[in-house]
Amino acid sequence: MAISHRTSPIARNLTRMMGAIAAIFAILSVPATAQTNELQARFDSAFGTEMRSPETFEAIYANGFEQRIAELADGDQGRIGVAALDLSTGEQIMVLGDQLFPMASTSKIAVAATYLEMVEQGRYSLTSEFPLLIPVRSAKYSSAAAPVREGNYMPAIDLIEIMITRSSNPATDALLAAVGGPQAVNDWMRRQEINDFSIDRDIATLVRDDGEYDPVNWIDPRDAATPRAMVRLLGGLYRGDFLSTQSRQVLLGAMSRTTTGRRRIVANMPSEARVSHKTGSLNNTSSDIGIIESPDGRAIAVAIYVTGQGSRLARERRIASIARAVYDGFYARARTNPRRNWTGAPRTGG
Repeated sequence: MAISHRTSPIARNLTRMMGAIAAIFAILSVPATAQTNELQARFDSAFGTEMRSPETFEAIYANGFEQRIAELADGDQGRIGVAALDLSTGEQIMVLGDQLFPMASTSKIAVAATYLEMVEQGRYSLTSEFPLLIPVRSAKYSSAAAPVREGNYMPAIDLIEIMITRSSNPATDALLAAVGGPQAVNDWMRRQEINDFSIDRDIATLVRDDGEYDPVNWIDPRDAATPRAMVRLLGGLYRGDFLSTQSRQVLLGAMSRTTTGRRRIVANMPSEARVSHKTGSLNNTSSDIGIIESPDGRAIAVAIYVTGQGSRLARERRIASIARAVYDGFYARARTNPRRNWTGAPRTGG
């Protein structure tokens, strides 16, 4: 049997070290400046410590569409969460889709859905009347729940309308109290198998205590949801998975008449696109979620949550840019990919 005389790695390293040390002693007699340069060169050569260009860790995208959305949702000036689902093809795209963001008023869609299910069960009707719950001035964090007083009584159908179209907080709290509080809404969401969602306070308390944390660098699990969860909510409502046809028409119809957020999802949409949406705004955060319907019958569920960016206007511009890029991107993808229409739902109507 032949015996290998190959030097082991340890022996080779010892040889290199001894050679480097010998070389160092050999140059000690040269001038100081030359010594410094020569010592560094010998050390680097022996131990491999010379300066190297850093490795690049560039993000790899499946296509230009993904790259475009990622660029627009760049979080250098604050966290940005995006989830979008083409309900005609099942294709989706996300940026921080599984990270919690403050829902603000986007949670009102779930409140309305919870009430509408109770109507379907015969526990209430759309004409049942409830009082507006109007906030009473109180110091921040001075109580677990902000004090409110009863205002005018209004039919539920009108409360839903102003809660969605004008984002009325007193109307929201009226319906939230009627369904049994935040936990009832959370329970409704869990029954739809949507888990990354939590309402923890009524709107009066949420607004009074707003600003406790900066959402740019702090994730508060209270009154928060992931973009993915909200897109699942939107998709299920649009397809009719969660509510009856009548209830679906009430909710999506109100969303189609939303008057808030003119600089958000709707801002850059082509005139032929139809948007049904709900906005949200709190300290250093702006959001908009909804359904975008295109003339060719496709529907896109999208949820965009933006924090930071320097100003509310800057956040709104970012939402508008992302929404248009989502619309254009899915349109281009639909033209090149086989269509798999699984919405199973008619257009929302007025």
